[in-house]
Amino acid sequence: MRRAITDDALLDGKLRLFQPADGYRVNVDALILAAFAAKPRAVRLVVDLGAGVGGVGLALHRVGAAERVALVEREGALVELARENLTRAGAAGEVFRVDLAREGLPPELTERAELVVCNPPYFPDGAVRRQKHPLTRASRTGKLEPFVAAAARALRGTRGRAAFAYPAPSLGELFRAATDAGLVPKRLRLVHARADAPARLALVELRRAKPGGLVVEAPLVEWSAPAVRTPALDAIVRGRFGRGAR
Repeated sequence: MRRAITDDALLDGKLRLFQPADGYRVNVDALILAAFAAKPRAVRLVVDLGAGVGGVGLALHRVGAAERVALVEREGALVELARENLTRAGAAGEVFRVDLAREGLPPELTERAELVVCNPPYFPDGAVRRQKHPLTRASRTGKLEPFVAAAARALRGTRGRAAFAYPAPSLGELFRAATDAGLVPKRLRLVHARADAPARLALVELRRAKPGGLVVEAPLVEWSAPAVRTPALDAIVRGRFGRGAR
């Protein structure tokens, strides 16, 4: 029997997604990652690794930052919803059901992408309290390395880039995985819940390039007061990034 689903509006109603009513759901980190990855000029293909129901990749398509979308996801229930969401969004592309840790990147995507986006599992297996919901457990825990390795294989030549979101306290682990995969951090932005709070999230752009030249951008602060978004976060939530910023 199919799980209960909800029909949710994102980006001020510009994007609608079917997603499970319970368990892991698209959250603000997906939109923050999409905004970090978006450029005014659209890429021909964005590959979304661990795509879930397609939140990051489809947000990029919706704001005009990607012409085609490839959604790569392991969980069958999410793959089914991702296919529905892709069709509903009117986006060109495909959904691939793949376990990156066991199967690696599909051959059809090797060296095809100008942009890869990934919101990987934030915690190694056993690092946090076991989640009751299987989809939450599958999304939150697992190995980082297969996602970084898949991103390296997906990038097209030396001009491609990969954008990752990862917990700021664990940034060193992402840098180590990137080095092992032959990728170099070139851009970094830290996300703080409040101006006086430690960074909770790191946004990192990785490339096949020579070491060095890391650009550290101004931090993103999410809340100016309880329940009051900063203008920067409000613009992201409303989809005012990429071509949508015009």
